[in-house]
Amino acid sequence: MAYASFLNRSIGQIGYVVENVEETVKGYYEKFGIGNWHFYTYAPPLLKFQNYYGKPIYYNARIALGYFGDTRIELIQNVEGQTIYTDFIKSHGYGVQHLGIYVPDMGEALRDAATAGYSVVMEGGGFGLDGDGHFAYLDTEKDCDITYELIQRPKRRHEPDMIYPAKA
Repeated sequence: MAYASFLNRSIGQIGYVVENVEETVKGYYEKFGIGNWHFYTYAPPLLKFQNYYGKPIYYNARIALGYFGDTRIELIQNVEGQTIYTDFIKSHGYGVQHLGIYVPDMGEALRDAATAGYSVVMEGGGFGLDGDGHFAYLDTEKDCDITYELIQRPKRRHEPDMIYPAKA
């Protein structure tokens, strides 16, 4: 029996789908002192490609990246388009949507997942300064009760749209 080895890596990120990313970030800051959130708009031109069930799409998501201790948190507000995020909202409402796993080689990680029977639901990439960076959400919810996201981080990121709280 073939199996995927990507779960042998640590969980690097917890992704939440939220109704309003700016209000959610403000709440985490005011209630818990969690700050230094970096905001990005995940849409072209930042994302060089976007696919949903293997077909090119357009969507716009507002995300904020921060940390709970050493754990990277991604807050996602779907602004426009049919996505894995809108699917999640329809099925579950708002909340924890995925667990992210950092991988050094996305091609290898996707082949590993496919060997075990997992396909890509949604992916995007090219968000690094050098056109690198790739994320892929797998169809793991039916087996694992959660969606796993494979993430190949870019070597260098673009400056965020904004940081909260604003630097003085």
